[in-house]
Amino acid sequence: MAVTIYNGVFFNGSEFSKTEDFISIETALRISVNHKPFTVTMQTPGNEFDLARGLLFTEQIFSDLQFKAQINSIEKDDNGHITALNVQLPEEYIVKDFEGKRNVISGSSCGVCGKTDLDENTVQPLKHVKPLEPSLVQKMFHQIHEEQKDFQKSGGTHAAGAFDIEGNSLTIQEDIGRHNAVDKVIGYLINHQLLHQAKCITVSGRISYEIVNKIKMAGIPFLAAVSAPSSLAINNAQDAGITLMAFCRNQKLTIYSNPQNVVVSQTQQFESKIKTHQNVI
Repeated sequence: MAVTIYNGVFFNGSEFSKTEDFISIETALRISVNHKPFTVTMQTPGNEFDLARGLLFTEQIFSDLQFKAQINSIEKDDNGHITALNVQLPEEYIVKDFEGKRNVISGSSCGVCGKTDLDENTVQPLKHVKPLEPSLVQKMFHQIHEEQKDFQKSGGTHAAGAFDIEGNSLTIQEDIGRHNAVDKVIGYLINHQLLHQAKCITVSGRISYEIVNKIKMAGIPFLAAVSAPSSLAINNAQDAGITLMAFCRNQKLTIYSNPQNVVVSQTQQFESKIKTHQNVI
């Protein structure tokens, strides 16, 4: 299993307590063909050779079903997960040119898939000016639910919302992709000169590295999600100074990074930096 254990701070609606949760590992996999960059895709570690082979086939780069391509791991992280591989192919088997292009279409559910390198922006860690009252988070999600008109009709869209530190809605946007919904929110805030008021972004699905990256670039200190975060999302949020809250349902939530920025005296007993256990399952 590609999971690890993270410490968190669990809020049950009235009290805080320490918790340990299994978190899905997210890693970036860089794929090259004949040592030429093809793409970077975010993935759960495991079966990387199958992923590369399937991706090249579905994107019509290498369509021959009989030829067995030579696939080699060329880079691993400290946990032994493959982070880069090369597919060696005779030139005549490569159906179309791909070098230097974003050959894999960036799907609406993946903001980084299709790039040939993983962006590492150098934004300074965010500084929190005012803490957030945790009881406001559920109210934010209630407002989002009320405004999800497309979802109420189709059940097929995600939603993201921006709120000020008092929990007042600045904008709520829907899209079939989580990343698109977040981009729409940030774009609205910029176009309407409201970005400086936004202190919390809420997302209807899970949280990945790329969503945290978008929030970091926008300078928004709180991020809340209905579903789970990935390991890379938590690490990214911690380093960026973002307070990441997940499983925000039924008046409950779990804080996975920078819990000291939530306004309840009990949170002061928790360390500001929540470290993951070293064991990876």
